[in-house]
Amino acid sequence: MTTNFKKTYRFAFLTSTAITLFLTLAMGVFFYFYSSEIMIWFLLGFAIVCYLFSFFIIQYRVERFIYNRIQKIYDEVSLLDASTYGRPKITTDMETLTREVGRFAQNKKLEIEALKIRENYRKEFLGNVSHELKTPLFTVQGYILTLLDGAMKDKSVRKKYLNRANKGVERLTYIIKDLDMITKLEVGDLNLDKERFNIIELVENVFDLLEMKAGKKKINLTFDKVYTDSIFVNADKERIQQVLTNLLVNSIKYGQKNGTTEVSIEDLIENKVIVRIVDNGEGIEQVHLPRLFERFYRVDKSGSRKEGGSGLGLSIVKHIIEAHNEKIYVESQFGIGSEFSFTLEKAK
Repeated sequence: MTTNFKKTYRFAFLTSTAITLFLTLAMGVFFYFYSSEIMIWFLLGFAIVCYLFSFFIIQYRVERFIYNRIQKIYDEVSLLDASTYGRPKITTDMETLTREVGRFAQNKKLEIEALKIRENYRKEFLGNVSHELKTPLFTVQGYILTLLDGAMKDKSVRKKYLNRANKGVERLTYIIKDLDMITKLEVGDLNLDKERFNIIELVENVFDLLEMKAGKKKINLTFDKVYTDSIFVNADKERIQQVLTNLLVNSIKYGQKNGTTEVSIEDLIENKVIVRIVDNGEGIEQVHLPRLFERFYRVDKSGSRKEGGSGLGLSIVKHIIEAHNEKIYVESQFGIGSEFSFTLEKAK
């Protein structure tokens, strides 16, 4: 480990001064009865030699003593993670040393707390993945075992159970596909095919795709106003359609019956537009907002699973928007509604 050695002479100075005064006074008492000009010069020379000798010996020994032991401590602690504390300065100044060790301990404490948070997140994530995969797997297995136990002889039962098993397989495929997409987005392995397109037209297409789904809950998909002019943006059209679809599906899924989901497109700055999706659904409690875009994170641990989905929709949205180097925002009031918004580059 490379270290920077910071010297301080205070301890050696004070200690050498004390030793020199003591020995000089002792010599002075010894030669008290032999006082002469020669003896005075002798005591003065003795004091200088004693001081210099004491100073350099004490400074060297203290430096080596503290240096070796503190270096050993740093080396041992650095085995945990050398990158977290950088290159510490070793010093014989105890005040500085205490401050540096205190700062080092505080950094380690923060690091340990961060690791605990990460560990809890990892455990929760693995638990969520296990649950999401286990449910459709057990469903498929249950129907297949029932068929193997003799139910396949009944043609009507066989067809019904095979259809249900197929839905379980489709759900598994959907989850794995979404996980694969998020992984590619995170490592930058998913190339974006940017093009110039009319965002108003794209939103209308998504409205058409989700018309039947929204109709089942009597939710009205609409714009905030009549857009007579086109608004062109520069982005990956297919991915932005997926973003709009995921956000609107979420709005329908958690929206109130006879509710409304409203989309607006506004100029943000000179070269940016912001797309807002506002609903008057059940809303989200503030405690959930910071974790809303995590994989498999669900606000309602029971009810949301009944609604289906992979639990990855919002996480995919976040990654797609960030892949465009844009921002996504969420605001919500529980019992009143939610607003999701994201920025896009305006096309020239």
